[in-house]
Amino acid sequence: MDSKTPSNGIQTLGVDHGGNDQNVLKKHVAFFDRNKDGIIYPRETFQGFRAIGCGIFLSFFAAIFINLGLSRKTRPGKSISLAFPIEVNNIHKSKHGSDSGVYDSEGRFVPSKFEEIFNKHARTNANALTSDELNTMLKANRVPKDFAGWLASFTEWKILYILCKDEKGLLQKDTIRAVYDGSLFEQMEKAKASSKKQAVASG
Repeated sequence: MDSKTPSNGIQTLGVDHGGNDQNVLKKHVAFFDRNKDGIIYPRETFQGFRAIGCGIFLSFFAAIFINLGLSRKTRPGKSISLAFPIEVNNIHKSKHGSDSGVYDSEGRFVPSKFEEIFNKHARTNANALTSDELNTMLKANRVPKDFAGWLASFTEWKILYILCKDEKGLLQKDTIRAVYDGSLFEQMEKAKASSKKQAVASG
């Protein structure tokens, strides 16, 4: 694999984006399966967001929003569980509308759809999105009356932008790709842990 370091300092891993990997969407969410048992509970979602540097309020909101929204979709044929577990193996069943289409219905990466994001919406920088360009993309992807999809896409992308924009306010292409291939969260966790260790050492 090749390693890449975008301008926001987060190192991403070069992976094969040939669209034949059926586990790409699983890799995207596997980070939040903290005990690796195939089930993601709200507390694990909370722990995952804290691990990548999110505050307590945002982590709590994400845990509630994500698990309530995805639990039932990933447990077809099962009764509602008040523990709101997400089954990783069925994560492709939770795919919502009004999205970018970079994941297909089976959770596979679609390279042409990924490139389309930048071909259509990256005007300031060919390999990055500004906040305004991100808003334009979200509006362009909206399916009429798909309010749940609008909210899901808005929340996902805005959290990503807040956490990962660079010093110029750009969300870099390599960073977005790393979200899709599942490597970004691990890199963010390592970066936070390293920063914390340096702070303790200097203190």
